Amino acid sequence: MGLKLPIPVREDAFSKPMPLPMPLPLPLPKPPNMNGACKLPCVPLEEVTLEDLQKISTLGCGSSGKVYKVKHVKTGKIYALKIIQEKHELAVRKQIMREMEILRRANSPHIVQCYGIFDRGGEISFVLEYMDGGTLAQVLQAHKKIPEHYLAEVARQVLKGLLYLHQNKIVHRDIKPSNLLINKRREVKIADFGVSTVLAHTLAQCNSFVGTCAYMSPERFDPDGYGGKYDGCSADIWSLGLSLLECALGRFPCLSPGQRPDWPTLMVAICLGDPPSPPPDASPEFQSFIRCCLQKDALLRHTAHGLLLHPFLKKYEQRSCDLSPLLQSLHL
Repeated sequence: MGLKLPIPVREDAFSKPMPLPMPLPLPLPKPPNMNGACKLPCVPLEEVTLEDLQKISTLGCGSSGKVYKVKHVKTGKIYALKIIQEKHELAVRKQIMREMEILRRANSPHIVQCYGIFDRGGEISFVLEYMDGGTLAQVLQAHKKIPEHYLAEVARQVLKGLLYLHQNKIVHRDIKPSNLLINKRREVKIADFGVSTVLAHTLAQCNSFVGTCAYMSPERFDPDGYGGKYDGCSADIWSLGLSLLECALGRFPCLSPGQRPDWPTLMVAICLGDPPSPPPDASPEFQSFIRCCLQKDALLRHTAHGLLLHPFLKKYEQRSCDLSPLLQSLHL
């Protein structure tokens, strides 16, 4: 088949410490004119310490740690506290914290704000903005499918966040429904930069296989098969398109219902199969939008800026979209 891919042989293959790229200088450069992406003035960062936080409840658990709902004992403000319990080598921890510090300086209303980063005895903690509406994955689980006008609003806000990141040479590499958070103010924000990579000016290839492979683009699975030219920004667009299509279909698009999403099956489906198609009853605008995202040739995929001008988003531009009905059935 011509694929030259390292297939993990153990379930914990991703839990091992991974080499990280050389650090970039702080602070994060100011974004240029973003043509539609929100640009805010620089504001002082909130000072939050772990000692000021009181745990309220557990929001989620993952392979690398837990996320808690916490309260600032002095101000009463609610935050999310993410704790990475996997203990990495000192050099790796420093680089993780440096990358998170760069992202902490990111100033976009479409990115979950990071208020503090701490390394205590090898355990890394992040104090994050609390999103009281949960994740897009939780919304999908509750509603089975999400109508197009809601998806247009989700896409618009996520694309503004991606535009800000990409123009600052930051790729996320793990865009998926569980990393797109919603709050009761109708805001959608990109979360979980645990596997994000700050790119050098050359947009160097991100070699390590991290993140959720189900949402990985074909060139991330098989770099050699695609000329070795990996563009992390374009890969984020593939992941977004796949996430939106999953919300429209009510199931993961690349596999048949009931098919197990293991590494070899996903690899074959994504690298050798045709890109997944939008549902036939979808609007022509949505079908076109998804095809613009899910081009197997990364060079043919639209950019975040281009997608913000797409007719699918223009179609609902004048229609105020209240996301709160999506959240009413969630028990958070």
